[in-house]
Amino acid sequence: MSHRVVITGMGVVSPIGIGVKQFTAALFAGENGVDRITHFDPSSYRSQMAGEAKDFDPSRYFSSREAKHMDRFTQFGMVAAEEAIQQVGLEIEKEDLTKIGVLIGSGVGGLWTIEKEKTVLMERGPQRVSPFLVPMLITDITSAQVAIKYGFSGPNFSISTACATGNHAIGEAFKIIQREDAQVMIAGGSEAAITPLGLAGFCSMRALSTRNGEPAKASRPFDRERDGFVIGEGAGVVVLEELERARRRGACILGEIIGFGMSEDAYHITQPIQDGSGIRKAMANALADARISPEKVDYINAHGTSTPFNDRIETLAIKALFNSHAYKVPISSTKSMTGHLLGATGGVEIIACVLSLREGVIPPTINYEVPDPDCDLDYVPNQSRETKVHIALSDSMGFGGHNSVLIVKKF
Repeated sequence: MSHRVVITGMGVVSPIGIGVKQFTAALFAGENGVDRITHFDPSSYRSQMAGEAKDFDPSRYFSSREAKHMDRFTQFGMVAAEEAIQQVGLEIEKEDLTKIGVLIGSGVGGLWTIEKEKTVLMERGPQRVSPFLVPMLITDITSAQVAIKYGFSGPNFSISTACATGNHAIGEAFKIIQREDAQVMIAGGSEAAITPLGLAGFCSMRALSTRNGEPAKASRPFDRERDGFVIGEGAGVVVLEELERARRRGACILGEIIGFGMSEDAYHITQPIQDGSGIRKAMANALADARISPEKVDYINAHGTSTPFNDRIETLAIKALFNSHAYKVPISSTKSMTGHLLGATGGVEIIACVLSLREGVIPPTINYEVPDPDCDLDYVPNQSRETKVHIALSDSMGFGGHNSVLIVKKF
């Protein structure tokens, strides 16, 4: 019999709050985190807004030397991991550190570092490029930095599956504990791709909203007038722990991971397969892993990117799998508030699910104004909803056709 795995710590850096307390208040209040980009002048870009982690100040968390040698995505991941670990209350000096692992992924990695050092190369020559370039840009470095800080020497790696990264990382960490390769895993996703080059690439794809005159209303999942996603940044990290170990030490258990499912569309490099069969299969696999029927799900935190393709296809998939229950289960997209955090989105959104379980509140899909006949389910429009949530499902879909789904249960 496989081990049960619970969540005992959570940490967040997001456009609507840094730290779980601030994030929770903003999430249920339906606050908007999207505004005109401040990191650089976006005037020449088709899309000029983003969900920036505006209140993030590296000097609050790192020495100037530490901050200089970490890309922004790693800074985010480190801060979220530290909050989660502190909540758990691990007594590091008493732990068997070989049984504690880290799996924090990123879809893009150190794009700020790449752009900065490319400028150095062009303007000052190859001898002036930082020796920290490579360790700062690689996607696995956040996992390594967390392990180095605390001495965790258990399983340690990274996953990069674009926007499915966060769920893949947490799901794989869940399985690592189930098969006894670790007793504790720090897992999630981190991303900081709101850079001149990153924004230019997404703009050239025509993937982003161009509602530049109303940035607060640009991310509008499932609304008929949606015109693209809004890029965001941040990190979501959870501490997963084997249940009996958590009980023995009297841990505060926040929720239980009960299912993880994956699939691949094998269809297109950016578009989801048109009939939704890929994400439907991943959700079905997660339900099978959890050994529950679709009717047991009380809330779906949708991928809900605010793109014309995604929202229609995701709705199709939910209806195909959940049948009549699709019209009864509340669904919301928290990307309406945060924008799309790319590889970090799964980490942040599973935390939103846990908060729903604990608080008995479902966060809204804000900016839902014009119903779309192709998106005809209950998207919890504009106002959070008080209701009992026992089981929640969070799904993610990434460029390349990667799909990953987590199911979490109230403990």
